[in-house]
Amino acid sequence: MSTGDDFRAAVEARDLDAISACLAQDVEFFSPVGFKPFISRPVVTALLGFVIETFEEFVYVDAIEQGSSRMLRFSARIGDKAIDGVDLLELGDDGLIRRFSVMLRPLSAAQAMADAMSARFEVAGGKPGA
Repeated sequence: MSTGDDFRAAVEARDLDAISACLAQDVEFFSPVGFKPFISRPVVTALLGFVIETFEEFVYVDAIEQGSSRMLRFSARIGDKAIDGVDLLELGDDGLIRRFSVMLRPLSAAQAMADAMSARFEVAGGKPGA
Protein backbone atom coordinates (compact mmCIF):
# COMPACT_ATOMS: atom_id res chain seq x y z
CA MET A 1 0.00 0.00 0.00
CA SER A 2 1.23 3.53 -0.78
CA THR A 3 0.96 6.52 1.53
CA GLY A 4 -1.88 7.71 -0.71
CA ASP A 5 -3.76 4.48 0.05
CA ASP A 6 -2.89 4.71 3.75
CA PHE A 7 -4.07 8.33 3.82
CA ARG A 8 -7.34 7.48 2.09
CA ALA A 9 -8.01 4.62 4.52
CA ALA A 10 -7.17 6.84 7.51
CA VAL A 11 -9.50 9.63 6.33
CA GLU A 12 -12.31 7.18 5.63
CA ALA A 13 -11.83 5.72 9.14
CA ARG A 14 -11.68 9.27 10.59
CA ASP A 15 -8.44 8.18 12.32
CA LEU A 16 -6.53 11.41 13.01
CA ASP A 17 -3.43 9.61 14.34
CA ALA A 18 -3.18 7.52 11.16
CA ILE A 19 -3.74 10.64 9.02
CA SER A 20 -0.94 12.43 10.87
CA ALA A 21 1.42 9.48 10.31
CA CYS A 22 1.07 10.02 6.55
CA LEU A 23 2.25 13.65 6.75
CA ALA A 24 5.84 14.86 6.47
CA GLN A 25 7.08 16.96 9.41
CA ASP A 26 7.23 20.04 7.14
CA VAL A 27 4.00 19.36 5.21
CA GLU A 28 2.38 22.34 3.48
CA PHE A 29 -1.43 22.42 3.44
CA PHE A 30 -3.22 24.72 1.00
CA SER A 31 -6.80 25.40 2.04
CA PRO A 32 -9.52 26.13 -0.51
CA VAL A 33 -10.45 29.22 1.48
CA GLY A 34 -7.06 30.69 2.40
CA PHE A 35 -4.14 32.32 0.64
CA LYS A 36 -1.23 31.16 2.79
CA PRO A 37 -0.40 27.53 3.46
CA PHE A 38 -0.53 25.93 6.88
CA ILE A 39 2.88 24.38 7.58
CA SER A 40 4.01 21.52 9.86
CA ARG A 41 2.60 18.15 10.84
CA PRO A 42 1.09 19.30 14.18
CA VAL A 43 -0.67 22.32 12.65
CA VAL A 44 -1.98 20.41 9.62
CA THR A 45 -3.09 17.50 11.81
CA ALA A 46 -5.09 19.88 14.01
CA LEU A 47 -6.60 21.52 10.94
CA LEU A 48 -7.60 18.15 9.47
CA GLY A 49 -9.21 17.32 12.82
CA PHE A 50 -11.40 20.39 12.34
CA VAL A 51 -12.23 19.23 8.81
CA ILE A 52 -13.23 15.77 10.05
CA GLU A 53 -15.59 17.43 12.55
CA THR A 54 -17.01 19.76 9.87
CA PHE A 55 -17.64 17.46 6.90
CA GLU A 56 -20.65 15.16 7.04
CA GLU A 57 -21.20 12.10 4.84
CA PHE A 58 -17.62 12.34 3.55
CA VAL A 59 -16.70 9.69 0.98
CA TYR A 60 -13.90 9.34 -1.56
CA VAL A 61 -15.41 8.51 -4.95
CA ASP A 62 -12.33 8.26 -7.20
CA ALA A 63 -8.54 8.28 -7.15
CA ILE A 64 -5.82 8.94 -9.71
CA GLU A 65 -2.16 8.16 -9.11
CA GLN A 66 0.78 9.22 -11.24
CA GLY A 67 4.36 9.14 -10.04
CA SER A 68 4.52 10.91 -6.69
CA SER A 69 1.15 12.65 -7.14
CA ARG A 70 -2.27 11.54 -5.95
CA MET A 71 -5.70 13.00 -6.63
CA LEU A 72 -8.53 11.83 -4.39
CA ARG A 73 -11.99 13.02 -5.44
CA PHE A 74 -14.61 13.23 -2.71
CA SER A 75 -18.14 14.26 -1.88
CA ALA A 76 -19.40 15.52 1.46
CA ARG A 77 -21.93 17.79 3.06
CA ILE A 78 -21.88 20.74 5.46
CA GLY A 79 -25.41 21.28 6.73
CA ASP A 80 -27.60 21.50 3.63
CA LYS A 81 -24.65 22.24 1.29
CA ALA A 82 -23.45 19.39 -0.94
CA ILE A 83 -19.73 19.52 -1.68
CA ASP A 84 -17.59 18.07 -4.44
CA GLY A 85 -13.86 18.31 -4.01
CA VAL A 86 -10.40 16.92 -4.58
CA ASP A 87 -7.42 16.34 -2.35
CA LEU A 88 -4.19 16.83 -4.31
CA LEU A 89 -1.27 15.08 -2.60
CA GLU A 90 2.40 15.35 -3.48
CA LEU A 91 4.60 12.71 -1.86
CA GLY A 92 8.26 13.08 -0.96
CA ASP A 93 10.96 10.50 -1.61
CA ASP A 94 10.11 8.97 1.78
CA GLY A 95 6.50 8.45 0.67
CA LEU A 96 5.08 10.98 3.13
CA ILE A 97 2.76 13.79 2.05
CA ARG A 98 4.83 16.97 1.56
CA ARG A 99 2.23 19.17 -0.13
CA PHE A 100 -1.53 18.88 0.26
CA SER A 101 -4.03 21.08 -1.60
CA VAL A 102 -7.81 20.94 -1.38
CA MET A 103 -10.19 22.22 -4.05
CA LEU A 104 -13.95 22.55 -3.43
CA ARG A 105 -17.03 23.38 -5.43
CA PRO A 106 -19.49 25.05 -5.58
CA LEU A 107 -18.60 28.45 -4.17
CA SER A 108 -21.46 28.28 -1.65
CA ALA A 109 -19.97 25.06 -0.25
CA ALA A 110 -16.52 26.64 0.02
CA GLN A 111 -18.11 29.57 1.88
CA ALA A 112 -19.95 27.18 4.22
CA MET A 113 -16.64 25.48 4.95
CA ALA A 114 -14.91 28.81 5.57
CA ASP A 115 -17.65 29.82 8.02
CA ALA A 116 -17.58 26.49 9.86
CA MET A 117 -13.79 26.43 10.07
CA SER A 118 -13.66 30.04 11.31
CA ALA A 119 -15.98 29.10 14.17
CA ARG A 120 -13.73 26.13 15.07
CA PHE A 121 -10.62 28.36 14.91
CA GLU A 122 -12.21 30.80 17.36
CA VAL A 123 -12.91 27.99 19.83
CA ALA A 124 -9.28 26.80 19.45
CA GLY A 125 -7.84 30.24 20.11
CA GLY A 126 -7.54 31.50 16.56
CA LYS A 127 -5.55 28.81 14.79
CA PRO A 128 -5.17 25.05 14.55
CA GLY A 129 -2.95 23.60 17.19
CA ALA A 130 -3.47 26.57 19.52
